[in-house]
Amino acid sequence: MIPPLPAELVRDTIARAFAEDVTGAGDITSLAVIPEDARAHYEIRARDNGVVCGLQAAIEAFMQAGPELALDVLANDGDPVEPGETVLSVDGRVREILLAERTALNFLGRISGIATLTRRYADAVMGTRAKIVHTRKTTPGLRAFEIQAVRAGGGAPHRYNLSDAVLIKDNHIAAAGSPAVAVKAAKANTGHMVRVSCEIDRLEDLSRVMKAGAEIVLLDNFPLEDLRAAVVEAAGRVVLEASGGVNLETVREIAETGVDIISVGALTHSAPNFDFGLDAV
Repeated sequence: MIPPLPAELVRDTIARAFAEDVTGAGDITSLAVIPEDARAHYEIRARDNGVVCGLQAAIEAFMQAGPELALDVLANDGDPVEPGETVLSVDGRVREILLAERTALNFLGRISGIATLTRRYADAVMGTRAKIVHTRKTTPGLRAFEIQAVRAGGGAPHRYNLSDAVLIKDNHIAAAGSPAVAVKAAKANTGHMVRVSCEIDRLEDLSRVMKAGAEIVLLDNFPLEDLRAAVVEAAGRVVLEASGGVNLETVREIAETGVDIISVGALTHSAPNFDFGLDAV
């Protein structure tokens, strides 16, 4: 079971989505075409194979459009779904249901697309020690939803935001002078509860940042032979994260080098939309 997002966060996000879609005039198509008292039963059905996620947002969309709509939730976030499978049904006034339709489907499609792509990556590395994690390359305002989707698809959490952990990257290193100098500064200026991660792009920097106190080392765009060498050299003393050049064709080979973590920006910035439809029954 995937933990739900905070109710207030979901409520506010859906309210902002409706503000984009509905102005003071309302849904003028439905108001013009559909009788006020028209009622019907609709179902949201998957149109592909994948992993569903985003039901909390879809439910909130219908509840904001019509608090008296009757909803029946037929799946859980993280469940596998097949074409034609119903994940949510709704009964009530047609105008209210159609008011929520696109907002509900937009969230379901986006978030389930991320969960589905993550599942493909997680399956690709099954049997290795590597965990698939997200990055901060998320849609502004939707990070919580998209990270939830990664977890639903079998991925693991990375840092949520800039306050979670120290992650020293190329621009920090350029300003500090070297990876080791940056790590020493981070260790001197953060509390003992904060872990320090440092990105390197050369194998020879691994021993230097470990000696400086890094607990996690991000191996940026390392060729496979250098990843293997880093695993041998680190010998379990630090967590090794591989990043860059990761796709579904390369991720298995990367995992088989023995790294602990593989971060994949594509999970959130390039996941295709998962197709759901709202059908009258």
